[in-house]
Amino acid sequence: MAKNSKRLIVLSGPSCAGKSPLLKAVGDLFPKLREQLVPCVFYNSRDARPGEEDGVDYHFRSREEIEHFRDKDDFVVMDVRGDLQAANIVEWRDEAEGDLFFEGNPFVGRALLEHPALENLEKVGMFLSPISKEEIRAIGVMENLELDDLVVTMMRRKLLRRTQRQKGLLGLPELEDIENRAGSAPRELRMACHFDHVIPNHDGEDSEHWWAFPLPLGDARRATLAVATLLRGEVPPIAEAWDEELFES
Repeated sequence: MAKNSKRLIVLSGPSCAGKSPLLKAVGDLFPKLREQLVPCVFYNSRDARPGEEDGVDYHFRSREEIEHFRDKDDFVVMDVRGDLQAANIVEWRDEAEGDLFFEGNPFVGRALLEHPALENLEKVGMFLSPISKEEIRAIGVMENLELDDLVVTMMRRKLLRRTQRQKGLLGLPELEDIENRAGSAPRELRMACHFDHVIPNHDGEDSEHWWAFPLPLGDARRATLAVATLLRGEVPPIAEAWDEELFES
């Protein structure tokens, strides 16, 4: 069967890697590129975060309601870091008038890239990583330093800063959610080898480089330009290709 003229474009990475502000920056700097993307609005069992809008960012529904979608062939349903998510991907594929776009968790991103209902679409899988290939290799030869421990600590700090900025004082539910997300980061990082392009970015969602200045700075800017380049069908110099051997040490 011939390839569809639409593309499936996936932007994934660990929680707080910078996916959401990056997408906003692409829209601000390259509005025509952003306009061609048709997002898949997933159902999600978690509560909306500050600034999120029901029907735009997610369809926020109860876990019980989303569980019923498991019986429908057109839906993909996944448990993501304790949140239940689902989407009607056949409807999304057939009704979209542009490139299909997903931004979110790599478990869902990989499932979409490999789903048989989307097999005839050209695919662009992008993974936003809080650490580079060279840094992973450097950590691998250091004594008394485990990559997984470092990644959990790094993402915990990013998540704490982001959540404190959003909510102020944090209670037990917020702290438990942060631990859940940080603890999942090492597994998610290893999924980068299933994506076409890995974009190193040390400016997570906690970084003021996204919002404090007239334009993104540092890695925030480099990652934004890299994604814009990939959306144009070109490969930026900073994009990396990872394989499973990277994590063997």
